[in-house]
Amino acid sequence: MKTKSIYLALLLVGFALWSCTSNENELSDGSLKSSLNNSVQALNTAMNKISNTAGYQVLLTSNTESGASFSKSSTAAFDSTYNTILLADIAGVYDYKATKTRGGSILKYFTKSAESALMVVNLPAVKAKNPKALFKYNPSDTLLANNYAFTLSKYNRNFKEYKARSWYWDYDMASNISIDNVNVGDLQIQSSNTELNGYQISSEFIFADKYVAKCNYATGDTAVAIYTVNDGAQTLYEEKYTAQKASGKQREKEYSLTVGDVKIIRKQGPNALDSAKVYVAGVLQVNAKVEIVDVVIDSTLVDNSLVNHKRDLKITFDDGTSTTLTELLGTSLETIRTLFASLRQASFATSVIDNIAWDIYSNK
Repeated sequence: MKTKSIYLALLLVGFALWSCTSNENELSDGSLKSSLNNSVQALNTAMNKISNTAGYQVLLTSNTESGASFSKSSTAAFDSTYNTILLADIAGVYDYKATKTRGGSILKYFTKSAESALMVVNLPAVKAKNPKALFKYNPSDTLLANNYAFTLSKYNRNFKEYKARSWYWDYDMASNISIDNVNVGDLQIQSSNTELNGYQISSEFIFADKYVAKCNYATGDTAVAIYTVNDGAQTLYEEKYTAQKASGKQREKEYSLTVGDVKIIRKQGPNALDSAKVYVAGVLQVNAKVEIVDVVIDSTLVDNSLVNHKRDLKITFDDGTSTTLTELLGTSLETIRTLFASLRQASFATSVIDNIAWDIYSNK
């Protein structure tokens, strides 16, 4: 009789454990739609706030004639040796001063007003937002206030010209940006271009309200593209694409996309890419189906991502309904794409700073 009681107790415990597990799976599958909607809403709210900040408007500034490719100065020729410019070489406070002189050294438009352990570049916001305007004179320029400031706490640029066109470089820069003495964000850029490893860039912008956008991109035998938007320790958006070069083509090795608590991942399997899987807070959603739709199919690309306009994701929930990420994100997706396109180029900062740095260095 005692033995039967033990068997009955074990049976009841086993049934209870099975029931809990079953309920947890049903709950996790049923919560995918609500979790995704909540995560997308949090992301949309963040992107709406970001798009209305002065920092985002700074990121939209670009210069097609220079930027992260570090175009050479028109006033000096380069040889095949490496040049190194450090923060100590260019430290000081430089103020924009309107001049009728056209062309030539960019230093004609800046006056060193003070010594400093940092490099501070003060110029009118209208000139900073349109770098080409630095070299154009209007009588009203004399009335402009130098209300836009780059404050560099780090600068290390090592570069050379190769066969007149191709560039090799290592670059490391950190700067605070302020407008009217109000902080709008902190920018960090690390980039390199070598014959062995190809082109790599890591850029980060910390907005004044502490949202952080990060971009990592690398070519070479292993190509990686990572785009992240954080709110403190919380990841609002992260997309990662990894490809391996084989037989002259870039073959996808792993792809993942995270929106809040929801993560979608597809990895290279034994013979081809495995089916994409979706998780909520780390729990696999066994009844959900994810289809990765390639909008552009090109085996030479190193960045087949949603951010790069190359794919979309269709999610079918356990209730049979479905949606795509582009539908869910709406206008926020365009904000994300614009944000990372600007961070990849980063010419809003480098177009001014690098030209000033080169002229200071070459005229010493």
